[in-house]
Amino acid sequence: MAAVTARSLVVSSLVGAGAAAVAGAGALAWGTLAEPRMFTLRRVDLPVLPENAWPIRILHLSDLHIVPGQDRKSAWVSSLANLRPDLVVNTGDTLSHPKAVPAAVAAFGDLLDVPGAFVFGNNDFHAPLPKSPHLYFRKRGRSRRGPALPWQDLRAAQAERGWLDLTNARNSVTIRGQRIDLAGVDDPYTRRDRYEKIAGPADTAATVRIGVAHVPEPRVLDRFAQDGYDVLLAGHTHGGQIRVPGFGAIVTNCGIDRSRARGLSRWGASSWLHVSAGLGSSPYMPIRFCCRPEATLLTLRPREPQAAPLSRPHGTGHMPASEQSQAGAVIRPGNLR
Repeated sequence: MAAVTARSLVVSSLVGAGAAAVAGAGALAWGTLAEPRMFTLRRVDLPVLPENAWPIRILHLSDLHIVPGQDRKSAWVSSLANLRPDLVVNTGDTLSHPKAVPAAVAAFGDLLDVPGAFVFGNNDFHAPLPKSPHLYFRKRGRSRRGPALPWQDLRAAQAERGWLDLTNARNSVTIRGQRIDLAGVDDPYTRRDRYEKIAGPADTAATVRIGVAHVPEPRVLDRFAQDGYDVLLAGHTHGGQIRVPGFGAIVTNCGIDRSRARGLSRWGASSWLHVSAGLGSSPYMPIRFCCRPEATLLTLRPREPQAAPLSRPHGTGHMPASEQSQAGAVIRPGNLR
């Protein structure tokens, strides 16, 4: 009897180990071959405008990490022009390859005909390098730099089409007679941000005030909130890139807490923070799990008493953006993280 019991335990252990190996292989295949291509549009309604203001539709793009040959991603991003946003905001890390600028411009496509604004991320200046995953869990010290990337060419390509460079700068755009004040900083991850160049109270005469940064570092977000910016837009985190069901993002790769790795949350007493999970990843870690690549259409609306923002995750894959906008169910923003 003892021998039979021991043999049964061995068999059970082997079966369990085999099942775990199969599940692990399946998850790895899904995370590398399937999910990184499941491009998703999210819709967020945000009541931050004065009474009687016209709604303002902002397309938030981030972390495209373009390399040549990503035709599927490029076509999907280009299709977002069908949404007819009022403003496009690109929160950086557009590049990941020295020859990526033409591909990035092709991806933006007709979106470049829409008013836009941008900041740069760390991988716009230097290409990613292979990195051990355990380093994401350690306090960041000095790190190696990859090959220099042509961020100046990317800036010229966006600016010559009228997009506003918010690198440590303030600017504004007027849409249907409504002034949107914008302020941005250079990349906080590489400590290029110089908030002192834009410091000071946001203009209360503007219809809405938006702060923009690549990395949602608390030290930067706090300054925006203190100066009275209504909406803060950032990326960089990739939403955690690998998320555990019931736990969320494993890591954020910056100073923000895991619960804010993607989606909408309050920051301070009167600001809303939206962190995009982005559309790409480092070519040396091309994996996403429970964290689909995304763009977000934020619709700013007049404030209402007790109004709560509504977020809608939308369809993925091959559907053009115009069709995706008809899919999905309404959920509360807390469920996005």
